[in-house]
Amino acid sequence: MKIDVLTLFPEMFEGVFGHSILKKAAEQKAAQYNVVNFRDYADNKHKTVDDYPYGGGAGMVLKPQPIFDAVEAVKSSSEAKPRVVLLCPQGERYNQKKAEELAAEEHLIFICGHYEGYDERIREHIVTDEISIGDFVLTGGELGAMVIIDSVVRLLPGVLGNQESHQKDSFSTGMLEHPHYTRPADFRGLKVPDVLVSGNHAHIEEWRVKQSLKRTYTRRPDLLEDLELSETHKKWLNEIKKEDK
Repeated sequence: MKIDVLTLFPEMFEGVFGHSILKKAAEQKAAQYNVVNFRDYADNKHKTVDDYPYGGGAGMVLKPQPIFDAVEAVKSSSEAKPRVVLLCPQGERYNQKKAEELAAEEHLIFICGHYEGYDERIREHIVTDEISIGDFVLTGGELGAMVIIDSVVRLLPGVLGNQESHQKDSFSTGMLEHPHYTRPADFRGLKVPDVLVSGNHAHIEEWRVKQSLKRTYTRRPDLLEDLELSETHKKWLNEIKKEDK
């Protein structure tokens, strides 16, 4: 996957792309990163990328020309048709389903804005996706882009090593993930559930699904509204609801 990031602060991405899973993905050639300072594409001698909004108002607005030219430049080096992602508080709320959708693409371009906002022509003519990572406002789109890139790259084949690692993550199944335990089995009198050391894999899997259901019901019941549950899962959920009363 080719990933281009358009930003006014390219140095912010050095640490993110140079460590952990994102670094591993680049070393394995599963992902290729390219960070572009779109100020370099400004066509005026002062390299300004923003201006006052027409009609007045607070703040500055990013001009269309530098971003249009930067996107066109990175597109020209790609054989695949890229998805162009605008980081924006007005965008679609990001979730795991969107991460999985983006992970199927060959080329992603992220536009990280600053100041008051973007010239509307950027949204209308070069962007394919507007994404928000939550109902809050950041000073720029860089942190949001980092979050999305991390969540997408870890889904690429071979990046995590064990393909099941992300398939059972919270939200990938539609539910929150079950609790995890590791050695020692008894830590300061706090014991691991007996079923997990029983060696009975069928019972362990049943326990994990029940715990996922319980955790989702108690912490994020909204996720269950659109989830298609089997009759067995519905039975377990009813038992969990009764226990909760």
